[in-house]
Amino acid sequence: MQSVTLKQLRYFEALARTGQFGRAAEDCAITQPALSMQIKELEGQIGAPLVERSARQVRLTALGQQFAVRAREIIRSVDELGSLARAESDDLSGPLRIGVIPTVAPYLLPRLIQTLAHQYPAVDAQPRETVTKRLIEDLLELRLDIAIVALPVSEPTLHEEPLFDEEFVLVRPAADADRPVPNAENLQQMRLLLLEEGHCFRDQALSFCKLAKAPRGLMEGSSLATLVQMVGAGIGVTLVPEMAVDIETRNTQVSVARLGAPRPTRTIGMVWRKSNPLSDKFGQIARIVAEVGQS
Repeated sequence: MQSVTLKQLRYFEALARTGQFGRAAEDCAITQPALSMQIKELEGQIGAPLVERSARQVRLTALGQQFAVRAREIIRSVDELGSLARAESDDLSGPLRIGVIPTVAPYLLPRLIQTLAHQYPAVDAQPRETVTKRLIEDLLELRLDIAIVALPVSEPTLHEEPLFDEEFVLVRPAADADRPVPNAENLQQMRLLLLEEGHCFRDQALSFCKLAKAPRGLMEGSSLATLVQMVGAGIGVTLVPEMAVDIETRNTQVSVARLGAPRPTRTIGMVWRKSNPLSDKFGQIARIVAEVGQS
């Protein structure tokens, strides 16, 4: 067997994990044809097929399944060696893979990246935005270094660092601005617009409204921006985190109201693997995130 490169292993691992050439190419930041060519070269080097290709899906061969397990082990070991070497340096440098949930990313990331570039010019910040479940999976599989999420995540192998708390506020049509602010029970009777399943903020909003599950006929959105626009069109009301208010309501005909006590809040925190040699340096990053989040 000819020499297999680490790059090829990373490309194949992404394909094995996602099951799609398009998604794998996106995760690896290359084009789909380039990734496909690298997989074919890898198969040529080992002298056997690793995947079964069809018009609709990609399946791993029996060898491909075993190869994927070993590839992940090799990639983990290499990444851990890199982190160990970086931990010996006085200053944090190199790539920093940051995961952020969608209800935080648009409002925190731009300022955070600027601050990191100023305080840690040798760091190459590589942000990724997705839901909590995928961020935790990526952390555990060493595809991310840190993640900014709503706590708790309750994963025993991860360190959780609380950063700041923020309130949820009620966004309703502008015509409702002078009406009394509804409590949690009143919200149950209103058309409450929520994020689609998979977003932790959806679950937090349901919990505040004392709803075990989303009501039938619920209207959902893929982003807070969509929900606020729907409110502006008079379709219903929604809850948004305080950090999103200025941006999302700036050009929309809606009113914003603070809810009565006990006001709903969430704790934003940063998580990383307890075993990561860079844990002490991640603590420094966490303090910067907390400062940016509260500024």
